[in-house]
Amino acid sequence: MRVCWTRILIAFVSILLLTSIWVTKAVAQANIISLDEEGERWAADTLKRMTVEEKIGQMLMVWARVEFMNVNGPEFAKLRDAQMKYHLGGWGITIPSEGSFLVKSQPYETAALINELQRASDVPLIFAADFERGLSMRIQGTTGFPHAMAFGATGNKDYAFQFGKITAEEARAIGVHWNFYPDADVNSNPANPIINTRAFGEDPAEVSEMVKAYIAGARGAGMLTTAKHFPGHGDTDADTHLALARVNGNLERLDKVELVPFRAAIDAGVDSVMISHVSAPALDPNPEHVATISPEIVTGLLRQRLGFRGITITDAMDMNALMRLYAGFSPAQASGRAAVDAVKAGEDVILIPRDLDGAFNGILEAVRSGEIPESRIDESVLRILRAKASLDLQRNRYVDLNALPTTVLKPENVALAQRVADEAVTLVRNNGKVLPLRAVGTATTTLAYNATKEKPSNHALALVFVDDLRSEYGRVFARELRRRIPDVNLMFLDETNASALSSAAVKAAKKSEKVIVAVYVTPSAGRTVTGASKGSLALGKGPGEILHSVLKAAGRKTAIISLGSPYLAAAYPETQTYMCTYSNAPVSELSAARAIFSEIEVRGRLPVTIPGIAARGTGLELRR
Repeated sequence: MRVCWTRILIAFVSILLLTSIWVTKAVAQANIISLDEEGERWAADTLKRMTVEEKIGQMLMVWARVEFMNVNGPEFAKLRDAQMKYHLGGWGITIPSEGSFLVKSQPYETAALINELQRASDVPLIFAADFERGLSMRIQGTTGFPHAMAFGATGNKDYAFQFGKITAEEARAIGVHWNFYPDADVNSNPANPIINTRAFGEDPAEVSEMVKAYIAGARGAGMLTTAKHFPGHGDTDADTHLALARVNGNLERLDKVELVPFRAAIDAGVDSVMISHVSAPALDPNPEHVATISPEIVTGLLRQRLGFRGITITDAMDMNALMRLYAGFSPAQASGRAAVDAVKAGEDVILIPRDLDGAFNGILEAVRSGEIPESRIDESVLRILRAKASLDLQRNRYVDLNALPTTVLKPENVALAQRVADEAVTLVRNNGKVLPLRAVGTATTTLAYNATKEKPSNHALALVFVDDLRSEYGRVFARELRRRIPDVNLMFLDETNASALSSAAVKAAKKSEKVIVAVYVTPSAGRTVTGASKGSLALGKGPGEILHSVLKAAGRKTAIISLGSPYLAAAYPETQTYMCTYSNAPVSELSAARAIFSEIEVRGRLPVTIPGIAARGTGLELRR
């Protein structure tokens, strides 16, 4: 009997191809958010088996600060014990911080910690994060994107789709299932200190398109999404981490502006909506209410009028805008009362209560006393369990650490993020005297212990304004400048050294042929400057005075590059050359350097209006 090796080989290859296709299809299907009958049954059966205490735990979410932990060490024990004691249904992933400095972890550390916490829970956990600019906000070695407003400046909604998709793929690879994003706020108030560049822009229709695209990309790759900050935080002038923010529009205004992107998000299938601690008198006139604890806003508007059926989640419950309403209580009582009020308003998930024990026991006592019916708790918990089942967590809650090297930080994803940052760069004003700069050489690369610094010349001066000299901001931009102009005179300035260097900075500006001023002012929780009690996106007093003096002494040969809020120019109307990147992310720093040397075409368009400077849609071209 002759063996036909050709046929056997063809059959073997066919089997391999079919197996590969089946595995690829199975993996793809595993990432699709879809609730099947089996998942529905699991959610219902799990709910029936739960005690009241276990149900309440599903509704609470606190931070797990990611760093390497030995599973037998005290740091992990604290997380595991809190998870068991309060029956937590999930965690929000963040990182340790030291003042304004974030101590970022690596993908493996994050995934390993998530797997260990999953092993310590009877019911699968859901992990969430605030990945507004991709995972790089919290985790090193991941794809880093610019702020949302940079996407708005490109006008390309496909970029928002890819942003969602890439973020979802990397998040799921490390075990995070739920992103508190996209930002559906319409940033119509230039004085907004906390939304600002976190929003896609000021036009409700354009914001809606970006929001829908992001949701489609993220959900298609298996990540739950969140539209925030309902009912709209864009037309406010206060940071809710510090003070009460008020939305003053009437019903007609809210309907035509603030609510438009949220309707779009709901139509696009957004999984959750985050409720903000803002006051909206047109929606709820009660002066003792913010949206988070307002039945009129959460249940009446969002659930009944807009028809949202997904998960409602509070903004962080430790913010001053909310906690000020409970000033007469102890921390535990305040957290308990606030959590109870949020649940009664219609919230499903209580995020970051100031006192976890107080929040847990506050809700428990309210159920036992009849203030909150257990059926109301069941509604929220069923939504949460159904979300877990839609992610297939009841069958597979763990992540494969071996998949990280092929999923995270793909070169094509890194290239896309850089392309977005490049295309976002917007030239708002140009007197033709400064840009483009001319590269005059290449910095010599040597061993650190043999390195010699070029003596600064008067050819070019770069002033870099940052919040804190010790931060990482400005380092990429400075490095790129030195690569192109090795003898650039470079000065970093913040509030601590402004008075000492003021005279030297102005004197150097007068002598230099060209002056580049890079300003890093971006929205961050609790950011203030002297005299600001409710947040600020202005330069501090000292740096601000230096900038005015430089513009007065050398305005014609000075270009300001805003690596953050585009509204900066409104405070310096004498600016003759002004460029925006909308972000302080490393990709935006590199884009800024490329742009001022005309290595990329500058063609971005303002997605917002800068009062007294330029209207939305403005953008001058700077060709290569």
